[in-house]
Amino acid sequence: MRKLLNTLYITSSEYYLSLDGENVIISQSKKEIGRLPLHNLEAIVTCGYAGASPALMEKCAADNISMTFLSTSGRFRAKVTGKAYGNILLRRTQYRMADNGGQALEIARNFMIGKIYNQRSVINRAIRDYAERLETERLIAVSEQLKESLQKAREADTIEILRGNEGEAASHYFSQFDQLILQQKEEFHFETRNRRPPLDKVNALLSFAYSLLTGMCAAALETVGLDPYAGFMHTDRPGRCSLALDLVEELRAPYADRFVLSCINKKMVDCSDFEEKENGAVFLNEAGRKKFLSLWQSKKAEKLTHPFLQENIEWGLVPYVQALLLARFVRGDLDGYPPFLWK
Repeated sequence: MRKLLNTLYITSSEYYLSLDGENVIISQSKKEIGRLPLHNLEAIVTCGYAGASPALMEKCAADNISMTFLSTSGRFRAKVTGKAYGNILLRRTQYRMADNGGQALEIARNFMIGKIYNQRSVINRAIRDYAERLETERLIAVSEQLKESLQKAREADTIEILRGNEGEAASHYFSQFDQLILQQKEEFHFETRNRRPPLDKVNALLSFAYSLLTGMCAAALETVGLDPYAGFMHTDRPGRCSLALDLVEELRAPYADRFVLSCINKKMVDCSDFEEKENGAVFLNEAGRKKFLSLWQSKKAEKLTHPFLQENIEWGLVPYVQALLLARFVRGDLDGYPPFLWK
């Protein structure tokens, strides 16, 4: 099992990254404010505009340290990667399967089964844990609707029908998301999912968490030798990590959504962590990003029993394990891709 190494998060837009020997140097206004040995790092994620030196990017690419650039709102901008180390035969098989309608549908269906199953699990967990504080009748009704959507996804015989089922399930799930916010209701409320840009604090947190999770999935797919740009559910588009977006789907609810709800309900974030733009867009401010990323790192280190492997692993390794299982299926070592089914 691959160790969960450290990720360096740069939250200030004023910090510049450079290389000194085997160390990454963090500078502000050309003054060094910190340094870290690269051999301790698995990834670097920077949120801002100052950037990084070409020498550091070259070194990270050579040492297989992923380097991801996000906007201050958490939106993906670019990623530095080195040579593709994956088996060319594995990738060729992946491309053939992506171009084969029946095979692509089979894999996409399992991604969506995982997504809808996990959305229902989040709802059911809330009913079990907070029955006295919630309108349980509405939640039970949504759970039943998601159960129906799950069956429809299993029976979908085209990608278009499957996408329709996914949209229907998402509508049911998010219709009750505001109920799951138990604290700070005056400041954190959810009406509907919106993005590009997010228009409220909850959507700002969800978008940022999804961006981080997508980066983790893309890195995991690269690691196991798959092409993160050749998806089965999401269509091809230049610069779009379609397979990473496929893999993210089944992890959104149990990983990102529950993390965001915990941050709000445990009062680990508050209204002082956000800023609102003139166009109504709401984003985490610099202090909020720093706090959120620190909490995200702690979440990655938490343990769970993987539902398919039945092994204890860190949450941060879940994208890697799922990518590995997908690679095994593509190679023919598994009869089907086992989605992550959280209970």
